[in-house]
Amino acid sequence: MDVHTNIPLKNYLTMKLGGAARFMTTATTPEELATACRNARAQAIPLFILGGGSNVVAKDEGFPGIIIRNRILGFEVIEDTATTTTIKIGAGEIWDEIVAKTVAMGLTGIEAMSAIPGTAGAAPVQNVGAYGQEIAETLIELEAYDTETDRFVRLQNADCGFSYRHSIFRGEAAGRYGIISITLRLFKAAPQPPFYTALQNYLDERSITLFTPSVIREAVIAIRTDKLPDPKLLPNTGSFFKNAIIEQWQLDDLRKTWPDIPAYELGEKQVKIPTGWLIEQVGLKGQLLHGMRIHDKNALVLINESAANYHDLAAARAEIIGKIRDTFRIQVEQEPLEL
Repeated sequence: MDVHTNIPLKNYLTMKLGGAARFMTTATTPEELATACRNARAQAIPLFILGGGSNVVAKDEGFPGIIIRNRILGFEVIEDTATTTTIKIGAGEIWDEIVAKTVAMGLTGIEAMSAIPGTAGAAPVQNVGAYGQEIAETLIELEAYDTETDRFVRLQNADCGFSYRHSIFRGEAAGRYGIISITLRLFKAAPQPPFYTALQNYLDERSITLFTPSVIREAVIAIRTDKLPDPKLLPNTGSFFKNAIIEQWQLDDLRKTWPDIPAYELGEKQVKIPTGWLIEQVGLKGQLLHGMRIHDKNALVLINESAANYHDLAAARAEIIGKIRDTFRIQVEQEPLEL
């Protein structure tokens, strides 16, 4: 397992910004990942386990420790019943390739998460979701290396602390676990409507009434291709902001001024407000701020058009967050992790 020094992070992150990592290595087995973590701990240097780099941004000063690129592969059916199939997946597998495989098997449960960049091991970290599905709904357990106890462990779904775009892996246990595999239980039944609004509208507009995992995957890919720029062509991290979560009383108050504000009930008197809508209302959709372009088809996406460094990204982020806060009294949050 080779260790390289002074590696530019912008070459490994889809936003194409950031300074250099002091060290970088690649782990292709659980044992290699554990060894790299042990070595970092022994030398008292920070470590960060990186998947596809599509949901991470790095500062200009770089990373003072070691970046471990997780490339642990694997795809194994471990249980097959009349109604479900349970699959163990290596954390380094490309997520969309996994979705494609399961759809080809006629399985439902993750087909609406098609075309999401990144690796399978990164999916639980932010509880990846799209078009009405999220990884928390199908993940049974995961295997990980625990850097605190120097042991391989299994964490069940309930142990992961899943909530909207969140888990213990980016919360109270950030940096503790190196995920080596995830186990999903998918279903043999056909996808059931009604679907997420944008997806349902796409299907209705084309008079599609026969729903299979393949049909839903194709629809989602078409929608995402239209709304989300390819990070290989236009540097971005996908949705840069989380949708806003506010209390019902706040929504009631806001509707006195903005009666058409879209909202989705989450229970417990909380609602989700599309942050893209908020960005549009403050007049920033399509604008260029400090070299970062707010995508004209999806205002949640920031495209690095001409930003020279992380400082430019931070300035654009602050301006967007500030305008939303001043206009709506809502504090929105960044979605990508930060080195």
